[in-house]
Amino acid sequence: MSKPRSPAGMGAGEPEHEVFVRERPPPIPFRRFLYNSNEGTVLGRTALSWAKIGTFYIVFYSVLAALVALCMWVFFQTLDPRIPKWQMDQSLIGTNPGLGFRPLPSEDNVESTLIYYKGTDEKNYKLWTDALDDFLQDYRTPGQVSGRGQNIYNCNYKQEPPHGMVCDVDIKQYGPCTLENHYNYHKSAPCIFLKLNKIYGWRPEFYNVSTDLPGNMPDDLKQYIKDKETNQKDEMNTVWISCEGENAADVEHIGPIKYYPRRGFPGYYYPYENSEGYLSPLVAVNFERPVHGVVINIECKAWAHNIKHDRHERMGTVHFELMLD
Repeated sequence: MSKPRSPAGMGAGEPEHEVFVRERPPPIPFRRFLYNSNEGTVLGRTALSWAKIGTFYIVFYSVLAALVALCMWVFFQTLDPRIPKWQMDQSLIGTNPGLGFRPLPSEDNVESTLIYYKGTDEKNYKLWTDALDDFLQDYRTPGQVSGRGQNIYNCNYKQEPPHGMVCDVDIKQYGPCTLENHYNYHKSAPCIFLKLNKIYGWRPEFYNVSTDLPGNMPDDLKQYIKDKETNQKDEMNTVWISCEGENAADVEHIGPIKYYPRRGFPGYYYPYENSEGYLSPLVAVNFERPVHGVVINIECKAWAHNIKHDRHERMGTVHFELMLD
């Protein structure tokens, strides 16, 4: 009997190897993958398998949510909704308030500080008076501000508000700078409203002695303070305000200025403690006869011992331009 011959190229005595080729099973139809009635599976898993997976994730995410909720609860126990955790020097705001003005230019030109209009064109100046209407809405309707109306106190220099009460801001004292008078825009003598930015717990250190005024304070404000000291000494605890042209040409063009209801922010509005219904005091600056047809650069400053002036950092001062046609 003859032996089987070795394949070509295979030496004598070398073992022969068999090659097995596994056939690929036919693909499972997608419909059967979604639901296999024979095996009772959905997406390749039985109902019991899906129940185990669902139970695991429900327990896992429930525990995770409980841990997050517990951490948030502990975190909020360290905070007070009215009192900031970091105050004054420890806060990002710091201890030097900024000075703001209204009305602001439209949102389309947020970087502009130019107030420009034609006094003879109602549609033109109405853009600015409408902006002031919106800004002063809370002052005209105290009930709109949470808590206001129930805790308003009629403060004065001899009578500061009790704890939890806030001083009233009566916008009827703003002379010609009222809604009914179109804030004097129609007479080409516009009113600009100034306010100090709020810093929790900040107390102004007043210039309340006429012999202790800074050298760079405008002369007309120095004289105003001296007159107050002589005639109304009780009102010396005030954060004073000055507005003037920035350059010689601006000083020439700006014309006379009046301040309502007084030339500064009364001290009894401070410190700001985030009480319900609190509204910042305002000073309305009325430019009575600015020269038409030129851009007038104006800088306003707030004056107190602990207010430093820095135009670039916007501390204690504000700049804007005024132009009337």
